[in-house]
Amino acid sequence: MVETVPDADKSLVRGDAPASSRVPLSRERIIDAALEFIDENGLPGLTMRRLGERLGVEAMALYRYLPSKEDLLDAVVDHLVMGVRADELVLDAPQDGWQDFLQRLAHGVRRMALAHPKAFPLVVARPPEAPWLRPPLRSLEWVDTFLAGLVEEGFSDRAAVAGYRAYTSFLLGHLLLEVSTLGADVGPLDVLDDGEDDSHRLREFPLVARLHGPLSEDHSAAEFEEALESLLDRMAIVRNED
Repeated sequence: MVETVPDADKSLVRGDAPASSRVPLSRERIIDAALEFIDENGLPGLTMRRLGERLGVEAMALYRYLPSKEDLLDAVVDHLVMGVRADELVLDAPQDGWQDFLQRLAHGVRRMALAHPKAFPLVVARPPEAPWLRPPLRSLEWVDTFLAGLVEEGFSDRAAVAGYRAYTSFLLGHLLLEVSTLGADVGPLDVLDDGEDDSHRLREFPLVARLHGPLSEDHSAAEFEEALESLLDRMAIVRNED
């Protein structure tokens, strides 16, 4: 009688090393694998067990690097947001005027969103570093970069905050619509405020700290009306050009 060897054990019979031992497990590798899984399958199917299977390890091995799925999702968001800074076309400060600075940043965020459309809604849904930060520029570092760029170009504090609000509203609305056509789930997601005091983080970003008050104000209704008026004005111009 000839014994058959299960497929899962054939590599061991041949003396092959397990998949997980060929490439050392690391936090970065786990985050990359999670992002690849979301890109291919969408967010709802992601579990630590399935991610472990993808990496050739037990799910428990992942918890040494990321204590929970919540930590994993936050890490994926950080990877996406900070990846925009690595974009060689995005600037840390204006070089050829504030319009060029903002255009480059907008295109960098859009490239990130279109490269990972199924993961982009996480940038919107996960709790930001401070509850009054607005996605997709949802980190204190990015908001500080944005505000500093405008202030250096002659914007008043009030004008810089207004620009931040209008800019993020435009990016968020446009990109959510765009990724939704690429299979992204833009339905209700788990937006949670962890309630942590962010004052210790603000010490690293004095400009954001100074503008904390106006940044945390809610002007959603007025912004909607202003955006609508601008849209109608533009439509009137186009109509008159015909």
